[in-house]
Amino acid sequence: MVEETDLPQLNYFNLVIKEAMRLHPPAPLLVPRETTENCKIQGYNIPAKTRVFINAKSIATDPRIWDNPEEFWPEPFLDTSNDFMGKDYKFVPFGCGRRSWPGIYFALVLIELVLANLLHCFNLN
Repeated sequence: MVEETDLPQLNYFNLVIKEAMRLHPPAPLLVPRETTENCKIQGYNIPAKTRVFINAKSIATDPRIWDNPEEFWPEPFLDTSNDFMGKDYKFVPFGCGRRSWPGIYFALVLIELVLANLLHCFNLN
């Protein structure tokens, strides 16, 4: 069985999980936010007290940010700046900043451990 101590050695496996979350985020629309002041985003005026929804799926498949955004390709995550803990906001499956999901580390270990054990015990014959 795969143990939690084995997970750091599964480098490419971790990249595959990140790529799967990029293409299929756990929550395609993040928790709504409310603007505190008037602002302008890409030419749109957004008044204060407006409820704003962040589309994580759209960000993760934006062709201006990702090469071949609809293709499953884990290698871009070899660059550590392509992590969901980064400050560039191009990969936000669990939200970002101080409003990100607090159980993110627990969820990642659980996803990795369950999936690694499932694959380890699966008989391909």
